[in-house]
Amino acid sequence: MVLSKDSLKIEKEQDVVLFRNRVKELAVKIGMSLLGQTKLITAASELARNMLKYAGGGTVTLEVVSANRTTGVRLTFEDKGPGIPDLGLAMQDGYSTAKSLGLGLPGAKRLVNEFDIKSTVGEGTTVTITRWKNAV
Repeated sequence: MVLSKDSLKIEKEQDVVLFRNRVKELAVKIGMSLLGQTKLITAASELARNMLKYAGGGTVTLEVVSANRTTGVRLTFEDKGPGIPDLGLAMQDGYSTAKSLGLGLPGAKRLVNEFDIKSTVGEGTTVTITRWKNAV
Protein backbone atom coordinates (compact mmCIF):
# COMPACT_ATOMS: atom_id res chain seq x y z
CA MET A 1 0.00 0.00 0.00
CA VAL A 2 1.34 3.44 -0.95
CA LEU A 3 1.07 5.92 1.95
CA SER A 4 2.62 8.92 0.19
CA LYS A 5 4.01 9.63 -3.26
CA ASP A 6 6.09 12.41 -4.78
CA SER A 7 8.46 12.79 -7.70
CA LEU A 8 11.57 14.81 -8.45
CA LYS A 9 13.43 15.54 -11.66
CA ILE A 10 17.17 14.89 -11.60
CA GLU A 11 18.71 17.14 -14.23
CA LYS A 12 21.84 18.53 -12.54
CA GLU A 13 24.15 17.73 -9.62
CA GLN A 14 22.27 20.11 -7.27
CA ASP A 15 19.13 18.03 -7.82
CA VAL A 16 20.95 15.01 -6.35
CA VAL A 17 21.58 16.95 -3.12
CA LEU A 18 17.90 17.96 -2.85
CA PHE A 19 16.89 14.38 -3.62
CA ARG A 20 19.17 12.97 -0.89
CA ASN A 21 17.59 15.37 1.61
CA ARG A 22 14.06 14.25 0.61
CA VAL A 23 15.04 10.58 0.98
CA LYS A 24 16.45 11.29 4.45
CA GLU A 25 13.26 13.14 5.45
CA LEU A 26 11.11 10.17 4.43
CA ALA A 27 13.37 7.65 6.19
CA VAL A 28 13.35 9.71 9.40
CA LYS A 29 9.58 10.21 9.16
CA ILE A 30 8.93 6.45 9.22
CA GLY A 31 11.44 5.85 12.03
CA MET A 32 14.12 4.04 10.02
CA SER A 33 17.35 3.37 11.94
CA LEU A 34 20.39 5.51 11.23
CA LEU A 35 22.10 2.53 9.57
CA GLY A 36 19.03 1.91 7.39
CA GLN A 37 18.93 5.60 6.45
CA THR A 38 22.60 5.57 5.52
CA LYS A 39 22.23 2.47 3.34
CA LEU A 40 19.15 3.86 1.60
CA ILE A 41 20.69 7.30 0.98
CA THR A 42 23.94 5.76 -0.30
CA ALA A 43 22.11 3.50 -2.77
CA ALA A 44 19.81 6.34 -3.82
CA SER A 45 22.76 8.68 -4.44
CA GLU A 46 24.56 6.09 -6.55
CA LEU A 47 21.49 5.47 -8.70
CA ALA A 48 20.69 9.18 -9.10
CA ARG A 49 24.27 9.96 -10.13
CA ASN A 50 24.26 7.04 -12.59
CA MET A 51 21.04 8.37 -14.10
CA LEU A 52 22.60 11.83 -14.45
CA LYS A 53 25.90 10.55 -15.84
CA TYR A 54 24.71 7.88 -18.27
CA ALA A 55 21.25 9.13 -19.27
CA GLY A 56 21.52 12.89 -18.81
CA GLY A 57 18.97 12.78 -15.99
CA GLY A 58 15.50 11.46 -15.37
CA THR A 59 12.75 11.30 -12.79
CA VAL A 60 12.63 9.66 -9.36
CA THR A 61 9.36 8.68 -7.72
CA LEU A 62 9.57 8.64 -3.91
CA GLU A 63 7.01 6.58 -2.03
CA VAL A 64 6.37 5.62 1.57
CA VAL A 65 4.93 2.11 1.37
CA SER A 66 3.40 -0.32 3.82
CA ALA A 67 3.37 -4.13 3.72
CA ASN A 68 3.24 -6.90 6.30
CA ARG A 69 2.84 -4.47 9.21
CA THR A 70 5.95 -2.46 8.38
CA THR A 71 6.74 0.63 6.37
CA GLY A 72 9.50 1.44 3.96
CA VAL A 73 10.73 3.83 1.33
CA ARG A 74 10.46 2.83 -2.34
CA LEU A 75 12.32 4.81 -4.99
CA THR A 76 11.81 4.40 -8.72
CA PHE A 77 14.42 5.90 -11.04
CA GLU A 78 13.28 6.33 -14.66
CA ASP A 79 15.33 7.66 -17.54
CA LYS A 80 15.09 7.85 -21.31
CA GLY A 81 18.80 7.27 -21.81
CA PRO A 82 20.63 4.78 -24.04
CA GLY A 83 19.72 1.77 -21.89
CA ILE A 84 22.09 -0.92 -20.64
CA PRO A 85 23.15 -3.35 -23.38
CA ASP A 86 24.22 -6.16 -21.02
CA LEU A 87 22.40 -6.11 -17.68
CA GLY A 88 24.13 -9.30 -16.55
CA LEU A 89 27.53 -7.68 -17.00
CA ALA A 90 26.39 -4.39 -15.41
CA MET A 91 25.24 -6.32 -12.32
CA GLN A 92 28.68 -7.92 -11.79
CA ASP A 93 30.89 -6.59 -9.00
CA GLY A 94 33.79 -4.53 -10.30
CA TYR A 95 32.19 -3.78 -13.66
CA SER A 96 32.46 -0.12 -14.65
CA THR A 97 32.14 1.68 -17.94
CA ALA A 98 33.44 4.85 -16.32
CA LYS A 99 36.61 3.47 -14.71
CA SER A 100 35.21 4.77 -11.45
CA LEU A 101 35.21 3.45 -7.92
CA GLY A 102 31.48 3.99 -7.47
CA LEU A 103 29.32 1.31 -5.88
CA GLY A 104 27.79 0.44 -9.19
CA LEU A 105 24.50 -1.37 -9.52
CA PRO A 106 25.51 -4.46 -7.48
CA GLY A 107 26.68 -2.27 -4.60
CA ALA A 108 23.41 -0.35 -4.60
CA LYS A 109 21.51 -3.64 -4.69
CA ARG A 110 23.30 -4.91 -1.56
CA LEU A 111 22.27 -1.81 0.41
CA VAL A 112 18.52 -2.25 -0.05
CA ASN A 113 15.97 -4.98 0.59
CA GLU A 114 14.39 -5.05 -2.85
CA PHE A 115 15.99 -4.18 -6.16
CA ASP A 116 14.51 -4.42 -9.64
CA ILE A 117 16.00 -3.20 -12.91
CA LYS A 118 14.59 -3.11 -16.42
CA SER A 119 16.47 -1.64 -19.34
CA THR A 120 15.85 -1.46 -23.07
CA VAL A 121 18.61 -0.27 -25.39
CA GLY A 122 17.56 2.97 -27.04
CA GLU A 123 14.61 3.49 -24.69
CA GLY A 124 15.95 3.84 -21.16
CA THR A 125 16.24 2.23 -17.78
CA THR A 126 13.99 1.88 -14.73
CA VAL A 127 15.41 0.87 -11.35
CA THR A 128 13.15 0.37 -8.32
CA ILE A 129 14.57 -0.05 -4.82
CA THR A 130 12.88 -0.52 -1.46
CA ARG A 131 14.36 -0.29 2.02
CA TRP A 132 12.12 -1.50 4.84
CA LYS A 133 12.10 0.25 8.21
CA ASN A 134 12.77 -2.92 10.24
CA ALA A 135 15.27 -4.53 7.89
CA VAL A 136 18.79 -5.40 8.98
